[in-house]
Amino acid sequence: MKARKKLVRTVAAATTAGALAWLALTGAGVATAGGASTDATAMKGVAEEGPGYAIEDFGYPNADKILAEQNIILKRGDGHILLADCASANDLIEILPRSDEEKKVCFKVTGTTGYLALEIPSVFVIKGNDYSTQVNMKTGAEEKTWDIKKNSWTPVGESDDEQARKFTLMEIRTSK
Repeated sequence: MKARKKLVRTVAAATTAGALAWLALTGAGVATAGGASTDATAMKGVAEEGPGYAIEDFGYPNADKILAEQNIILKRGDGHILLADCASANDLIEILPRSDEEKKVCFKVTGTTGYLALEIPSVFVIKGNDYSTQVNMKTGAEEKTWDIKKNSWTPVGESDDEQARKFTLMEIRTSK
């Protein structure tokens, strides 16, 4: 009796596998649990399309919100220079722009190197941290680079320009 049950199960499994293989090869519709029919060619089309590509543009997260709230344009970076609350730590890069509020802007650096493209107008002094830091600034068509002193304030822009022109901070680069 046991042998007969085993034989019936084997034949049933083989028949089901054969039927499924035949449906797949012929492209015939297959009824699904909900009663709907799926077409093998439709499944093939979806499989050929594949998932879309994720393209990293290195855009700064929440840049629109930061622009609206703090009037700072954060463009892109490698994720190792992050906008920070100036009261959150002492190892921050501190930036003083001339504005109505004269509000300090701070950045925390993580990792061994960092890069951030941004725009902060009328920056006149920057305090470095433990990293070697360079900033690129622009006034009109002229661009200049400053090396920022570690853990000390460095005059940049109008405070280091013979003509006292206002410069916009465009890039920050750091390395350990």
